[in-house]
Amino acid sequence: MMDVALASSKACSSISYTFTPFSRSSSVLACSGSNPDQRRRTVIFDIELPKTSSDESNVEDNAKIEGTGSGFVWDKLGHIVTNYHVIAKLATDQSGLQRCKVSLVDAMGTRFTKDGKIVGLDPDNDLAVLKIETEGRELKPVALGTSSDLRVGQSCFAIGNPYGYENTLTIGVVSGLGREIPSPNGKSIREAIQTDADINSGNSGGPLLDSYGHTIGVNTATFTRKGTGMSSGVNFAIPIDTVVRTVPYLIVYGTAYRDRF
Repeated sequence: MMDVALASSKACSSISYTFTPFSRSSSVLACSGSNPDQRRRTVIFDIELPKTSSDESNVEDNAKIEGTGSGFVWDKLGHIVTNYHVIAKLATDQSGLQRCKVSLVDAMGTRFTKDGKIVGLDPDNDLAVLKIETEGRELKPVALGTSSDLRVGQSCFAIGNPYGYENTLTIGVVSGLGREIPSPNGKSIREAIQTDADINSGNSGGPLLDSYGHTIGVNTATFTRKGTGMSSGVNFAIPIDTVVRTVPYLIVYGTAYRDRF
């Protein structure tokens, strides 16, 4: 038997969100471009949920890693796309003291860290948008492709931060189209892309690319061997056409189109 596992884990990474009474999860942003070096450039988030402490000034010292995930730069304004399940603890924390530290690389190749915030959530499609202030820095967004003309057998490439290893690239093919996978709130995500490109814990939210470096999906889940947590090689991504329809509403309204009022 197989279990569907969302591709996030308890491992170290470099993007950070901070809650006050808990521990931390992370996500990696990957920017694609016209050459391999640009495609492998990544941005990393760690969601930090510090241990309970009466001294708020020691929050950084008390923080511990809770999980890891990935994401990618959507536009030059500092919007970042990732999976909802990657930042779910941040989204549902009630302390009011959470903050997100995002470590990324700008278009010039300079690594920097900024505070980020959640601007939109769509648990139905397992998508979320974060925002950082760029303050004069130029970001390089991913090049968007389309998932409507994908063909089984074509090459694809997954970028992310599996098990805390930054800038990891895995290669495979599109194994199937039109799959249905569960979302974090128990609903179904339709038209998912199946691939044999390795997607492991920490890859969640990273981009799935075609051979031109265009983003065709968001790496989301893998089937694992029941009771072992080991990947079966059957992995899934949210199609980019769904992302393109959803993200603008998350940026403007903070929620999906169907829930905007």
